[in-house]
Amino acid sequence: MASGVLVNIKEVMTCPICLELLTEPMSLDCGHSFCQACITANNGESVISQGESSCPVCRIRYQPGNLRPSLHLANIVEVLKEVKVSPEEEQKSDLCVHHGEKLLLFCKEDGKIICWLCERSQEHRGHHTFLMEEIAQEYQEKIQRALASLIAKQQKAEKLGAYLEEETTSWKNLIENESQSIQDYYKELRGILDHEEEKELQRLETEERSVLSYLAQGGSELTQQSQLLRDLIWDLQCRLQGSTAEMLQDVNGILKRSETFTLRKLETLSKKQRRVFQVPDLRGMLQVFNELTDVRCYWVNLMLNPLNTLSNIVISEDRRQITVGNYFMFGNVYPRDFSSLDVLGSQNFSSGKYYWEVDVSKKIAWILGVHSKTSNLNRKKRSRFVFNPYANYQNAYTRFRPENGYWVVGLQNESEYNAFEDSATSDPKVLTLPMAVAPHRIGVFLDYEASTVSFFNVTNHGSLIYKFSKCHFSQTVYPYFNPCKCPVPMTLCPPSS
Repeated sequence: MASGVLVNIKEVMTCPICLELLTEPMSLDCGHSFCQACITANNGESVISQGESSCPVCRIRYQPGNLRPSLHLANIVEVLKEVKVSPEEEQKSDLCVHHGEKLLLFCKEDGKIICWLCERSQEHRGHHTFLMEEIAQEYQEKIQRALASLIAKQQKAEKLGAYLEEETTSWKNLIENESQSIQDYYKELRGILDHEEEKELQRLETEERSVLSYLAQGGSELTQQSQLLRDLIWDLQCRLQGSTAEMLQDVNGILKRSETFTLRKLETLSKKQRRVFQVPDLRGMLQVFNELTDVRCYWVNLMLNPLNTLSNIVISEDRRQITVGNYFMFGNVYPRDFSSLDVLGSQNFSSGKYYWEVDVSKKIAWILGVHSKTSNLNRKKRSRFVFNPYANYQNAYTRFRPENGYWVVGLQNESEYNAFEDSATSDPKVLTLPMAVAPHRIGVFLDYEASTVSFFNVTNHGSLIYKFSKCHFSQTVYPYFNPCKCPVPMTLCPPSS
């Protein structure tokens, strides 16, 4: 009922010319109303005489000047635009929502069902329209074909969905693992950069304190000189303003001080000669770090065992820490060859790649690397070495050479880092190793097939300390440790610690 009333009101509010709801409605004396644009155009087309026009509906004559805007109708039209008939009522009534006529036609261009008034409106003028019964079969076939195509695509989508679900799970696991590796990698890399940044900032802070102190001292001296200068100026001004006697009294002294007063110049600090920050060799640092990262993939969880039955060293319960025993530390025997302090790893290697790290923080002496066992007879014969308790200190290192099955590096005298190579004499060839940063942790990498043993300064971002090449491993190889006569322990530790 309400829907029908609404449709009737819309018919009344429809312009007879354009068949649309009134826009800026204008009323004639005859009572008919039109859109302002429509009736204005009609004025030009239906002029009768003396400027008169006729109403397009009833043909009663009117003067164009007698057209009156209808605010009342305009308000009603605005309300009608906001009120809509519910879809259920529209479907039930089967009437055009614009004109209230039966929906019998189909506009092919717009794909809509319309009434006969819609067909004549400006919106559908010139379009191809058909009775719904005539066009229904054609569109039913189109819809069926579209439905069959969509069902096939849906089945394909379901298969693709199952595949994507499997791939999603697989990729998630892959990405999570790689993400963790990347985070670990860059965490260590940031640690390197943070260390370099801190080092540069500390240098700048030291420079800043020195420069500011110098400038502050110069400022203090300038303040004192400025005060003396002000005193002289004030004295001279007073003499000029006073009597002749006051002006001439001790005038030579004040004039001499004025002439000899010299403002001390502050030496300018050269900005050109100062050390300017230079970007470090990040490519080289990254290469070193990557090499350390690669060898850390071969980390092995080592444990320790003493070589000698009567050991002079103490091994911790977890067999990962070595400490010199009290008996040895306070005994009378001086270990000329440190053999009583030998410690080997419990694992031995005859193939493959292996890496381990040793904490040597605060130690003033140590030796570590790998050892391949050989018989004492062969060792003495090849190295021509027989232990002499009265020999000099250097002979303590005589046995540490590849020929005797030792590929080791060491620290002595707190700051001397050495590698021990073979030589033509009974003493090994002791190589001095330059160390930009004292290592608190040493990484050892054994590549059995490549016959190499490499040592890394983990403290200095993994820089290579020394590398033994063309090693001849006659037997299985053991990790080797020697704490020397230093009470600070040596500790095996994982790379992540």
